[in-house]
Amino acid sequence: MAQSMAQYMINKAGRTDDFYIDSAATSREEIGSTMYPPAVNKLSREGIPVIRHRSRQITRDDLLNFDEIYYMDRNNRYNIERMFQGEDFSNIHPMLTRDIADPWFTDNFDATYVDILEALTIILSID
Repeated sequence: MAQSMAQYMINKAGRTDDFYIDSAATSREEIGSTMYPPAVNKLSREGIPVIRHRSRQITRDDLLNFDEIYYMDRNNRYNIERMFQGEDFSNIHPMLTRDIADPWFTDNFDATYVDILEALTIILSID
């Protein structure tokens, strides 16, 4: 959801050349999967085009090549630190000061959408 939402906000603001957005998981459970259908439905209801994306796991190259990496909850941060011990994590930040609930577990895609929108508005400095 966050990748599609971010790209939509960037495109709408005419700042496509200023950002490169990607999404990666810290777990391996859904590698290769497309976006979860209820997330697609939520984005469609909001008028946000869904980016064609297959889940992949974050890599060491991501840490080195992306200026900023944002995670949604403390478990993601913990997984990154465990996977890449000894790396510089100065470019890794929480999306919000609180965890963003994973709708896979909560089934509340509306609440997750609101949290992601809040975070992206701050991170991207786009209204």
